[in-house]
Amino acid sequence: MILSTVKWSLEDYHHMINTGLLDDRPVELLAGEIVEMSPEDPAHAFFSSEAGNYLNRLLGDRALVSQAKPITLPNRSEPEPDIAIVQPRGREYLNHHPYPENIYWVMEYSNTSLDKDATVKYHIYAEAGIPEYWLVNLRTEELIVYRHPNGREYGTKITLTDGNISPLAFPDVTIPVAAIISA
Repeated sequence: MILSTVKWSLEDYHHMINTGLLDDRPVELLAGEIVEMSPEDPAHAFFSSEAGNYLNRLLGDRALVSQAKPITLPNRSEPEPDIAIVQPRGREYLNHHPYPENIYWVMEYSNTSLDKDATVKYHIYAEAGIPEYWLVNLRTEELIVYRHPNGREYGTKITLTDGNISPLAFPDVTIPVAAIISA
């Protein structure tokens, strides 16, 4: 017997949230499936928080550094990246979470969630046209930068353990890799 699963729409997912059905359940919508989020270990929480605070100070009012908040993507997905650097649209976000056109780049810190972040979320972010995806592998202390989405893939992959990087959206900004992977 072949089992088929129901793919949830964004509207279905928001309805479940509004009715309280998902209260106290750490989940996100990924490609139409409601997926449990892994709990953050102390290193994950520390490094993502420190990097988010650093980016907030560095970018100032040029961008909103959103930590562990939803973004709404057209591919039946509403992930909650560890950090999303988005356009500062103010009160507009009272009506919707950032859409792909509002997003400069997203970041995921991965230890126990590495497989999901390197495959499922990688494809979701590329397919949605997120220009840049930074994946921090906490196991190897590497920053993997994906750029130039094309379909479900990214055209460029850069792996860094030190040095500096400038995000595509802000080429005049230099970010030490150590500020991202070792705070």
